[in-house]
Amino acid sequence: MGGDNSKPAMDAKPEKRRSPWPLALVAGLFVVAAFFTWYGTWFGRNLSDDDLSSYLKEESKPRHVQHALFQIAERISKHDEGVKKFYPQVVELSKSPMTEIRQTTAWVMGQDNSSEEFHQALLRLIEDREPIVRRNAAVQLVRFNDGRGLPELRAILKPYDVQATAQGRVDNALPDGANVTFGTLMARIEKSDRTFEELRAPLPGTVKRVAAAENKEIQPGETLFSIAPDGEFVWEALRALYVVGEREDLGEVERYAQGVERMPQRIKEQAAQTARAIRDRSEKKSSGSSAQ
Repeated sequence: MGGDNSKPAMDAKPEKRRSPWPLALVAGLFVVAAFFTWYGTWFGRNLSDDDLSSYLKEESKPRHVQHALFQIAERISKHDEGVKKFYPQVVELSKSPMTEIRQTTAWVMGQDNSSEEFHQALLRLIEDREPIVRRNAAVQLVRFNDGRGLPELRAILKPYDVQATAQGRVDNALPDGANVTFGTLMARIEKSDRTFEELRAPLPGTVKRVAAAENKEIQPGETLFSIAPDGEFVWEALRALYVVGEREDLGEVERYAQGVERMPQRIKEQAAQTARAIRDRSEKKSSGSSAQ
C-alpha cells in the first residue's frame, strides 16, 4: 500500500529504543495511589478491634469514624456480643459537633434495640438542632417501640422550609426542581460588608424556590426555599408510622397512598399498608375503650 515510503531508509540511524521502566513506574504509582484511596474509603474493609477503637477516636477524620460505625452496625447484625465494648464510644460520638457523625450514630444505635444506653441517647437526638439527625433518631426509636419521635416522623412527610440566616442580597440560588442532598449549596447571601454567607441544604429532597429570587434583598428568618421530602426518608417514615402512627396521621399517609409526584410505586404501596395498620389500630383502641 505505501511502497518504499513505508520502510525506513537503509542509511538512517536506527532509532534508540526508550526503556519502558519510567512509564511503568509512573503507572504503578497511579495504581498504588488509587488502591490506597479505595482502601482508605471503602467501608467494607474489616477492622480489627484495635482499629475500631482507634478509628472511633479520629473525629478529625470523619470517614474513619463512619467506617468504624458501619463495622459496628454490621457486627451488631451478626449478634457479635464482643462489639458491645464499643457502645460507650458510640454514645459519646452521638454528641459530636459534626452532623454527619451524629446522624450515623443514630442509625447505628437503632441496630440494637436491647441497649438502654442507645435508647436514651436516641431520645436526646430527637431534640438535635439538625433536622436530618432528629429524623434519623425518630425512625430508629421505633425499633425500641418508642413513639416519642412521632412529631418528627410526621414532619418527614411534609415540605421543609429553609430560612435565610442573614440579612442581605440573594446570589446564585438553585432553581425550582433541583435535587439536593444534605449540605448542597442552595444560595449565597451577600451581606452589607460584601462578604457572603452560604445557605446549605439541611435535608435531601427537591427544591422549590419561595422567595429566593436573584438579587432580592432578604431578612433573617425569611423563607427562601421549600424542600419536598426525599423518597428514602418518606419510605422510612411510613414504615415507622405503620407501628406508631395515629388516626390524625391518616390524611397525610393517604395522600401518599394516592400517589405523589416523583415518588416511586413502593412509596404508594407502603402508604396504603400504613394507612390500613393505623385504621386497624385505631378501631381496636376504640372498641377497647367502649368495652371498658
